[in-house]
Amino acid sequence: MGEKRKSDLSAKQGHQNGGFSTGIGFILACVGSAVGMGNIWMFPYRVGQYGGAAFLVPYLIFIIIFGLVGLSAEFAIGRRAKTGTLGSYEYCWKTKGKGKLGYALGWIPLMGSLGIAIGYAIIVGWVVRSLAGSLTNSILTTDAGEYFAQATGAFGSVPWHLIVIVIAMAVLMFGVASGIEKINKVLMPSFFILFAVLAIRVAFLPGAAEGYKFLFVPKWEYLLKVDTWVMAMGQAFFSLSITGSGMIVYGTYLGKNEDIPKSSIQTAFFDTLAAMLAALAIMPAVFAFGIKPNAGPPLMFITLPNIFRQMPMGQLFAVLFFVSVAFAGITSLVNMFEAVCESWQTRFKLSRKAAVALCGVITFGVGLFLEAEPKVGSWMDFITIIVVPFGAVLGAVSIYYILGFDEIKKELETGREKPLGAFFGPLAKFVYVPLAVIVFVLGIIYGGIG
Repeated sequence: MGEKRKSDLSAKQGHQNGGFSTGIGFILACVGSAVGMGNIWMFPYRVGQYGGAAFLVPYLIFIIIFGLVGLSAEFAIGRRAKTGTLGSYEYCWKTKGKGKLGYALGWIPLMGSLGIAIGYAIIVGWVVRSLAGSLTNSILTTDAGEYFAQATGAFGSVPWHLIVIVIAMAVLMFGVASGIEKINKVLMPSFFILFAVLAIRVAFLPGAAEGYKFLFVPKWEYLLKVDTWVMAMGQAFFSLSITGSGMIVYGTYLGKNEDIPKSSIQTAFFDTLAAMLAALAIMPAVFAFGIKPNAGPPLMFITLPNIFRQMPMGQLFAVLFFVSVAFAGITSLVNMFEAVCESWQTRFKLSRKAAVALCGVITFGVGLFLEAEPKVGSWMDFITIIVVPFGAVLGAVSIYYILGFDEIKKELETGREKPLGAFFGPLAKFVYVPLAVIVFVLGIIYGGIG
């Protein structure tokens, strides 16, 4: 699966948006979608909070399950239906004579993608503002909490918010191969390289060893605690961007000679690698400067700038960090937009530019009034706790039960040298689908697990 292996990927299937020209381009695009804020501001803290290396045991179990049968399902239905979210749900339910119901249900995960894009664009705007502050050194010469507070007030980050949306729109205007694929071929390798540089630098800080202990000394007793398994499951599920929408659209642009289960596992592997690199870059630095570890936006926008201020060459490493995070955020946002734009193009016969422009205008118009941190926080809680996981459940049920495993199996085996193992069907129907339902229910009970 090399760069020179020009496949009969989606471009040869004739989708109006083109397709991925190489297998590696497809994987990098999927990794770009999966790697996001959760890898950076949540995973490092959860590893240490729920047992260090012991947390990785359930996390890796769930990553393998969700990657193998969850991602594979979304890629496969997109390729099978040859269209994105709305068309794929209609395709599944049409087999039961209820195509209109499927089309209506497809709007739920599609609106989940748009809803999370609205909030995500605001947060990535904070990242770009912090990057600008790093370049000018203002974020390191003022109180980080005050700098962050300025960005998160009402209408506090309008130009940065707008810049992020315009960048995502510009990428999408060029289509799949020339836009999405090319940008991910640059940004995702850059993300890994920059975070690797940060992790190496942090390793030489006095006191960094305490951070490694926090992350990797196993506390095996945590495996007996229900919360460890719940949080590992939530982290794995949401980290892979299984939403019942976003990954379907990338499957739409995938050619018939691509091994979907293999690509899914590769995506899960690189997503996990990104999370581990983030942990290695962040937690040793936190402990080296005697700062209490935390999670969420305060870790990224307040704690880390305070650390960079105290580091030799801190400005440089602040720039590297926020560039890396901006790359991760923009590639994820591109996927959210693409899911919406493709469906609107196909369903309403809009031009590519019109669909992208409409998506961008709605995202900015709604998000403009959500820029205050409490408002965007409440918005993201609703979308990520209710809408997105419910959409993921709809996707899992529609693919593995409504369409049926026997039908989707044909697509999953297309492009493979060997047939799927006998375990795949039971794992998908009787483990993955119930787990998707459990993620949705526990998210409501816990107030969010991803």
